[in-house]
Amino acid sequence: MSKVVYEGWMARYGRRKIGRSYIHMRYFVLETRVLGYYKKKPQENMIPIKTLAIDGNCRVEDRGLKMHHGNTLYVLCIYNKKEKHHRLIMAAFNIQEALIWKEKIEHVIDKDVTEYKEDSSFPSKLETENGRPGSSSDHDSRYSAEEEEISHPPLLRRTTMGNGPPESVYDWTRDNVANRDQVSSRKHWRLVRCQNGLRIFEELVQMDALPRSCGRAMKAVGVVEASCDAIFELVMGMGGTRYEWDCSFNFGSLVDEVDGHTAILYHRLQLDWYPMIVWPRDLCYVRYWRRNDDGSYVVLFQSREHPNCGPQPGFVRAHIESGGFNISPLKSRDGKRRSQVQHLMQIDLKGWGVGYLPSFQQHCLLHMLNSVAGLREWFAQTDGNPSLTGMPVMVGMQPNRAPSKRSKKFQEIASQPGDNVINRPSTMIDEESDDDDEDPLPGQVQEPGASRRETEVKLMSLDKEPLENIDLSVFSGNLRKDDNEKSRDCWRISEANNFRVRSRDFLYDESKIPAGKHMMALVAVDWFKDVKRMDHVARRKGCAVQVAAEKGLFSIAINIQVPGSTNYSMVFYFVMKGLVPGSLLQRFVDGDDEFRNSKFKLIPSVPKGSWIVRQSVGAKPCLLGKALDITYIRGPSYLEIDVDIGSSTVANGVLGIVCGAIKTLVVDMAFLVQADTLDELPERLIGAVRVCHVELSSAITPVLEDSSSAPAE
Repeated sequence: MSKVVYEGWMARYGRRKIGRSYIHMRYFVLETRVLGYYKKKPQENMIPIKTLAIDGNCRVEDRGLKMHHGNTLYVLCIYNKKEKHHRLIMAAFNIQEALIWKEKIEHVIDKDVTEYKEDSSFPSKLETENGRPGSSSDHDSRYSAEEEEISHPPLLRRTTMGNGPPESVYDWTRDNVANRDQVSSRKHWRLVRCQNGLRIFEELVQMDALPRSCGRAMKAVGVVEASCDAIFELVMGMGGTRYEWDCSFNFGSLVDEVDGHTAILYHRLQLDWYPMIVWPRDLCYVRYWRRNDDGSYVVLFQSREHPNCGPQPGFVRAHIESGGFNISPLKSRDGKRRSQVQHLMQIDLKGWGVGYLPSFQQHCLLHMLNSVAGLREWFAQTDGNPSLTGMPVMVGMQPNRAPSKRSKKFQEIASQPGDNVINRPSTMIDEESDDDDEDPLPGQVQEPGASRRETEVKLMSLDKEPLENIDLSVFSGNLRKDDNEKSRDCWRISEANNFRVRSRDFLYDESKIPAGKHMMALVAVDWFKDVKRMDHVARRKGCAVQVAAEKGLFSIAINIQVPGSTNYSMVFYFVMKGLVPGSLLQRFVDGDDEFRNSKFKLIPSVPKGSWIVRQSVGAKPCLLGKALDITYIRGPSYLEIDVDIGSSTVANGVLGIVCGAIKTLVVDMAFLVQADTLDELPERLIGAVRVCHVELSSAITPVLEDSSSAPAE
């Protein structure tokens, strides 16, 4: 019987034959000779969906990072060198898991080669029974002559992930670098200052060799108490978490994926040097990364032109001569992992006056290098490891679309040598579905937990399309929607990545991640007042709940009830096409009140308001059903949740402070169903809203129909 070497959940991604892409969780099992995967954790005599025989001819190909349905995946491809069509593609959500699988599979491959060499049944010289020399066809040879290099001991595996950088990208992390055409050899650095616990170095180079507006290269060196893997994942992110450690970051998006280690990015800088006078800067650059044998990481930046990322109105396009991060492991101290982080940047900020204002260039460069101190403080004040999240894709660069004439032209240009664009072929090819997304094999019964997990992953990958197809123009509420940040007495949808929710690995490391996309669309908000408390507002004729029911949609109405001499209610209407059977949201909607109270969660935030209000409200998640009285009304196509703020004396005290300053407040609220088990994770938002400077006088008195006429369970 084969021995299990390693097993666990990994992701499978690709395209179905009908053209739609997918991402699934599959349970992979690595045995001494076979790698296979299942839809669920295998039971006795269960047949895997697909297997691959592992022997000395197999190779593990690192395909780097892949953005798929907003998820960042580390992709491995295992294939047979003799029969390359025999392959398996697997992906992990973090690089540590991908490295473990790579090491385990390569260990099995190496063991097979060693056993073959030591097999006594194969003599050192091939002889026939009569003693004359024989040919290789006289025995069962598993390895070809072209693979002799693997037969010489000791067999050493490289743990490097990623080949060398593109020829046009300068690798400043190499010690023995040759002279470049533009500047002299980069071997000598001078310490210029120490600030924020960092050492700031300046390159010793003749200024005559540089353009007037391009200063010397500078780098910041600091120590961060975290593993290289964790720091790397944080550095690679361009989502909401980056605002927490990089003070020079304003916005980032993906322009083009060249391969798993090389991508073209668009980046807006947040520079604080006389922002009322100086135009903001943006960048379009190539980012390359690799992992070295010693566990260190190299991330390189260099500006590039791209036809789909031209100059943006209102921005000056800066130019990165060279830059990036070098993350190296250090010896642990007091049981804590430590890493040295070097951040180098040589940038030309462009603009007509930059060459005559060296203080501007140096100030902005130090502002960018200070992100190393931000990394150190982020890990010092945050529990758990970061999790890579997706980044926005630049408009017009959505993947898996038919290439336009413009993109075809760029491909033709990229295939020719030159310095203006990156010349590197893409190796990221989606694998077609191999029927692992079909129904289970006969006799295999799907576990409820596995089914729920599969449903959640499908919902994560396909939730964008249903929300975009909902016609929002048919819904209305008396509180107006306005996306202008300076508007008052209005609401708008709050950015989901402003909120952190439980990650897939929360049960193991209590890590949290940016929330990602909403499950439901916020279509309307009502602001009511009356002399009595307003319950079951979904019975109001013409409200968003009834409009959604007429359109065949499912809705959730969250009614926040504020008591007082005049009672107020703010009602949020969330809509979706339909509940996914077996999903956590479906079980919450159809569950009993005890289950609902243990799951319904609010994450509050006050981006704008007085200090005392922000401290009173806080930003910690709260299970509303445990703190307040909640009434759930389940209709045929909706669920109404009436939250009585007045049922808690603590909430009443906070409410008094908030109501007194409501005109000056901007309040964010995110609603979600708490995930407590591995099958329910990661958490996802029902929706999030931002309410801006609400006027009590703008509330209206609703006309509610008799409760007996409203359909409910």
